[in-house]
Amino acid sequence: MNKIEYHPIGVIHSPFQTPEGTPIQTSGAVGVEAEIEVYPEFADGLEDLAGFSHIILLYHFHLSKKFSLRVKPYLDDVLHGLFATRAPARPNPIGISVVRLMKIESRMLFVQDIDVVDKTPLLDIKPYVPDFDVRKVDRIGWLEKKTKNIKKSIDNGRFAR
Repeated sequence: MNKIEYHPIGVIHSPFQTPEGTPIQTSGAVGVEAEIEVYPEFADGLEDLAGFSHIILLYHFHLSKKFSLRVKPYLDDVLHGLFATRAPARPNPIGISVVRLMKIESRMLFVQDIDVVDKTPLLDIKPYVPDFDVRKVDRIGWLEKKTKNIKKSIDNGRFAR
């Protein structure tokens, strides 16, 4: 296989200085504000983005350490296969968050509902479109009875060690 290389298009500036204490999903970060700095060479790509209320951020989990294929996720105390979790320590440590876009000024995006650590490298931005992105699901696996406390769940730092 050929080497795959990504380069950041910007950086996320959030109030969370370390993984510990950071909400583990955006549903637990309602109202938390952040700024996203898009690097100058990518600024033209922001044209027309202001027309969307929500955007999808793809980013690099730069503080995640080595991964394991079996992990104990934040919402459970038993091991699960890594790909059945959203644990940040992964073979390709890529994160995804849907956030509310408040405004754009030049190459700065002002967002809310962020669950990302400060200085996280931004890989891509996509518009969130419910007709494309919302699906009716039949099952959510082991998480079926675990999501009720998601709004209170925060990172304990275990995946950055």
